[in-house]
Amino acid sequence: MENAARVQASMPAAEFFARARERLSLDVPAGLRDASIIPARGDHDIDPVMRAIAEVKPVRPAAVLVPIVDHPEPTVLLTQRSAHLPDHPGQISFPGGKIDAGDKNPLEAALREADEEIGLTREFVEPVGYLDLYMTTRGYRIVPTVARVKPGFKLRLSAAEVDDTFEVPLAFLMAPENHHRQAREWQGMTRTVYAMPFGERNIWGVTAGILRNLYDRIYRP
Repeated sequence: MENAARVQASMPAAEFFARARERLSLDVPAGLRDASIIPARGDHDIDPVMRAIAEVKPVRPAAVLVPIVDHPEPTVLLTQRSAHLPDHPGQISFPGGKIDAGDKNPLEAALREADEEIGLTREFVEPVGYLDLYMTTRGYRIVPTVARVKPGFKLRLSAAEVDDTFEVPLAFLMAPENHHRQAREWQGMTRTVYAMPFGERNIWGVTAGILRNLYDRIYRP
């Protein structure tokens, strides 16, 4: 079973994008703004007590771009948040943020944020579809937007938000043996989160949870 997972994780770019287009859509997920609908995915995936905490938070619609770079062996483009930010300083994330009133939909928000944060312009980005709505313990309801990114882009980082960007092989992130669980302290509580350590970088929390959802939606039969 593990050998089969490794073969599947190293899916060629063309096959990945074909499968993603077949399985995903750009229909806005139910529950983005409706507090009566509790998203199935989120920080509570492996820590059910987090669901009860998240349910009492205000609904905060947000979107992130999940940029899959179309190399022969595809990669995922990630950011490292600025160390001086008040929330989640230095953590690994996707480009993205809250959905503004002027954004027509989550896709537009994700594209705008990617341009503002790292200078990834729209001419290099081909939207593919949304993953499942992801709920965080802070009440954010995040729409992860999977996109094919053409190589050759030149990034321009916003120093106020991003310290660095880097790419991780998609095959590494989609291999189940790299999907670890870590205990973290949060507001006096011990919580369990997904983590995908890669070299000196630790991809964990919301980012790892969204990547796990990508695996569930695209790589499972």
